Amino acid sequence: MEPLRLVLLYLHLIGFALLLGGAVTQYFSGKIRINTAMLWGAGIQVVTGFGLAAPLRGGGDAEPEPAKLAVKGLVGLAIFAMVFFSRKREVVSRGHFLAVVVLTLANAAVAVFWR
Repeated sequence: MEPLRLVLLYLHLIGFALLLGGAVTQYFSGKIRINTAMLWGAGIQVVTGFGLAAPLRGGGDAEPEPAKLAVKGLVGLAIFAMVFFSRKREVVSRGHFLAVVVLTLANAAVAVFWR
């Protein structure tokens, strides 16, 4: 099961890169809106995140804390909802857009720093 976990982790990182990279690109383009890269990145993050949280391993010390998984899952779903429901707007508010970016970075911080 370790190869499957590694593939999911790799895809999860690609989703993060698409989401954050798409947001940075869109921000510097001057027209603040949700682009396709952000939508795909958010979707990949949610799907692979739930795949990584599934009990694929037999337990042990490497298992993440359930509270951490719950926080990451809720933040990931919030990001996806914010991106999905505003994807067709020509322009989204600056606060909404920056909230997506901040939540994305916060979710990565939870993954890295919550032990």
